Amino acid sequence: MSTTTVAELKAALGVGSLYSDATIQEVCDAADDVLLPFLWKNENYNIAHSNTTTEGTLYFDEVVTGTYYVGEQVVITKNGSPFNGTKTLTGVGENSITFAVTGTPTASEYHPCVPFGIVSGVTQNTYATIPAVREASLMICVSIWTARQTNSGNGMMPDGSIGNMYSMSSQLVARVRGLIAPYLAPNSMVG
Repeated sequence: MSTTTVAELKAALGVGSLYSDATIQEVCDAADDVLLPFLWKNENYNIAHSNTTTEGTLYFDEVVTGTYYVGEQVVITKNGSPFNGTKTLTGVGENSITFAVTGTPTASEYHPCVPFGIVSGVTQNTYATIPAVREASLMICVSIWTARQTNSGNGMMPDGSIGNMYSMSSQLVARVRGLIAPYLAPNSMVG
């Protein structure tokens, strides 16, 4: 589910049933793709993986012994088969985690995961319930929608003003940074 719902965006834009829900949902999903990577999450990124016919191993470029424990359930995504899914950890090394794989996969040696895979632990809250994050998401949705409707993102706006030619630049998140400041992940503030 997106942080901003289709109904909320339709109401904010005042478009009623003029556009299909699928079209509006694309904008809501795009806003999540822009906003959520900046927010603090209980996840790590694995840089490589390998597997035997019964076990999968994910490798990290950071020490994970204090992050994961044997018996913990994690959700693995963006790693492909046989790695993706909810897995129970059977081993935790300094820079790796191990778990059982299902099916009859062919054994594969250590190889990089590009782009990085994601390993998520238990989430304590959801950003869809935090008002400041919801408002930031809605603002980004409106900006994306406006950029889609104007010529190259800088045409004449419905109210007669001129659009901003940088509306889809890095300033998109910068405009809502005050709303999301308490929830920003430290690694999103580098650079």
